[in-house]
Amino acid sequence: MAAGSFSAGLSGLNANSAYLSVIGNNLANINTVAYKASAVSFQDLVSQSITGSSDNPMQVGLGVKIGSVSPVFSQGAISNTSDATNVAVQGAGFFVVAGPEGQSYTRAGDFSFDANGVLVTPDGHAVQGWTTTDPTTGRVVTTAQPSDITISPGVLRAPVATASFKTLTNLDSAAAVNDEFTTSVQVYDALGKSHVMTITYTNTAPGAWDVNFELPGAEATGGTPGTPFSVAAASLEFDATGQLAKVTPTNPAAGGGDLTAGTPVPLAAVTFATPAWVDGAAANAMSWDIIDANGAGALTGFRSTSATSSITQNGSGSGMINNISVASDGTIVAALGAGQTLSVGQIALASFNNPKGLVKLGSSRYGSSEAAGLPNIGVAGTGGRGTFIGSALEQSNVDIAQEFTQMILAQRGYQANSKTITVSDEIMVDTLGMKR
Repeated sequence: MAAGSFSAGLSGLNANSAYLSVIGNNLANINTVAYKASAVSFQDLVSQSITGSSDNPMQVGLGVKIGSVSPVFSQGAISNTSDATNVAVQGAGFFVVAGPEGQSYTRAGDFSFDANGVLVTPDGHAVQGWTTTDPTTGRVVTTAQPSDITISPGVLRAPVATASFKTLTNLDSAAAVNDEFTTSVQVYDALGKSHVMTITYTNTAPGAWDVNFELPGAEATGGTPGTPFSVAAASLEFDATGQLAKVTPTNPAAGGGDLTAGTPVPLAAVTFATPAWVDGAAANAMSWDIIDANGAGALTGFRSTSATSSITQNGSGSGMINNISVASDGTIVAALGAGQTLSVGQIALASFNNPKGLVKLGSSRYGSSEAAGLPNIGVAGTGGRGTFIGSALEQSNVDIAQEFTQMILAQRGYQANSKTITVSDEIMVDTLGMKR
């Protein structure tokens, strides 16, 4: 049995030596961005059966082996930074990056822009996401396959002509006939010039209003300087609960869209076109959104002072990107020199059924494997994925107190197994001495 004790002791030395190596690597990466500590588990080796009269199996173990060395994907502490390109993941998920060897994954969000305006990791791998925006909504389109995120600061961004606008407005049900309420919306033409469109509501009867859309006459082709140019007009009818019931165009001056005088239009939106602009810009085809995506009306006729609580429109002027920020869903919002903001990209996030099955590639990156399952790439905050924190980094989740405790245990285990070998050697010497 001396040979068996030699082998068992040697296996213990090897296992505890590997354990110390894992602990040393954890401590070495205590300041590595988003590093995940590794945990070691041991398993006994096959046992040898010995003869005897016991009813139960009589077995002697032959040593120990490393059962697994797996990363612990607990959340690391989040630290704020002053770098807008730093991004931390709060919750489950990995950034998707691409390099010469293909696609890989990381939790480390210490990104920066390279000379070509591509968002990259410190070792030059391109961060994956989406950069195509919907011209109507201004939101990033995330239905396509992710690709490199390229945002070039200092490059003049093209203007976006206003294609839709919405005002959350209440028209007082107690208003008298001929009472007026006016609100304004700033819109942009195709060349990026802003124009103020005035919306005037005039009460015509209880629950009934006329609405008129006007532009400065000096800015619209065919207009007269100093005289408002009517783009379109309609009549509004509210029901007994103050909800908009009917919209009937009365003066589709600019033509186009669904504005046919005297014919009620669907309540979802009213579409019309502006005339061409005197600065040379083409006419805007615009949609006046009066019902939001949830079915709630943007116009109401309650017994309350007439007021506009919110104005939105999807146009923007030209400008240069001078700053960016990252929203919780990964949307990259750029601030333009013209004092406006727009979405210019969105960072993708991948999740795995078994993240412990990922293969460590070095440089804080992981590779996919059959054990990890297929990557589920999509928008942060959906499908069980975590969210992003901009201008922040996730720190290592290594617990120095726990590592020191495990180091002591590994050291004691190594010492104990070395004693096993020493005693086995002494027994072997005594056995050989019996011959003399």
